[in-house]
Amino acid sequence: MPTLDYRTAGESHGQALIVLIEGLPAGLPLDIDFINGELRRRQGGYGRGGRMKIETDVVNVLSGIRKSITIGSPLAVQIANKDFRIDTAPAVNRPRPGHADLAGSIKWLTTDCRETLERASARETTGRVAAGAIARCLLRDFGVETVGFVRRIGQIEACIDESQSPAQLRAARDANDVYTPDAQAADAMIAAIRKAKEDKDTLGGVVEVQVHGLPPGVGSCFRWQDKLDARIAGAVMGIQAFKAVAIGDGFDVGAEPGSRVHDAIYFDAAQRDTPNLGFTRKTNRLGGLEGGMTDGMPVIVRGVMKPIATLLQGMDSVNLITKQPERSDYERSDVCAVPAASVVVENVVAFEVARAFLEKFAGDTLNEVRAAYAHYLSEARKL
Repeated sequence: MPTLDYRTAGESHGQALIVLIEGLPAGLPLDIDFINGELRRRQGGYGRGGRMKIETDVVNVLSGIRKSITIGSPLAVQIANKDFRIDTAPAVNRPRPGHADLAGSIKWLTTDCRETLERASARETTGRVAAGAIARCLLRDFGVETVGFVRRIGQIEACIDESQSPAQLRAARDANDVYTPDAQAADAMIAAIRKAKEDKDTLGGVVEVQVHGLPPGVGSCFRWQDKLDARIAGAVMGIQAFKAVAIGDGFDVGAEPGSRVHDAIYFDAAQRDTPNLGFTRKTNRLGGLEGGMTDGMPVIVRGVMKPIATLLQGMDSVNLITKQPERSDYERSDVCAVPAASVVVENVVAFEVARAFLEKFAGDTLNEVRAAYAHYLSEARKL
């Protein structure tokens, strides 16, 4: 069977966004309500702009399923744009610093940034959320849970209880409009976003994704292209406006000696029947990945999102036609998209995990994947 993969197509103000997903096994029930729920979460979050009040993102699965169950052929998924005006949208001749405008206009030999920004827009992440949510339908079948949330907005840092379960984190996250499990920090984050809007500025932040329930050995150390941490990092860095990715403690491990970085290994026979096969850790500084493979601990990924490049106050720029200094153009945009970005990262990470999972436990049908998974755990427990 082909490797699990997906491609997206579509522009910000085009007719629709399209996702083509290949490599899913036959027999997988798709939870359409869950998939659409993730798209709704991506549209939400305090600090979003007017565009999200126009759109109602829902998936229309055009192929690859019968009675909401995959049949093994490629899935073609459509998400319609209500704000379809790509042919009538005005030209953009004053590139926005921090966006793809200038580099793209020069690359494609045009003075109209519109032709670049329509595809470079974060509206494209709608398709990636849909693909990740579909992949999560597979992971959930094997007890693998993914939860993403906001850890920081601007200077406001959330305090996260690391002992909380995915369900507890999810419930706390969903109780506020900035998608953070820390209710006290949520109020401060909302105030900071409100202040940035008053100042005609924007804010970035840090998001975190946790993946629970993976057994050791998903991913590989034999080829750099197959290392799961590298794949995850590449996928997150491929999201618009992301500038850094950390696995586990990330940058902090460079300041500590090895004795305070590596996670000591223990064995608990009482946990032999769990996905970690009884091998436990008291810490998880390396984020559940060693040598490019899962080690049985939760996978922890953090991504840094820069502030949105479109500012109401504009920034110094140059008119590409006249070459004279002018303030940058303004396209309807967000003040802060960090909460929405946490949804994107959660689903992008889930897709990479599902891709590696299916490479380890391959099968043309879901029942074959289940059998391969059960056989692996059985053999591993004999070690």
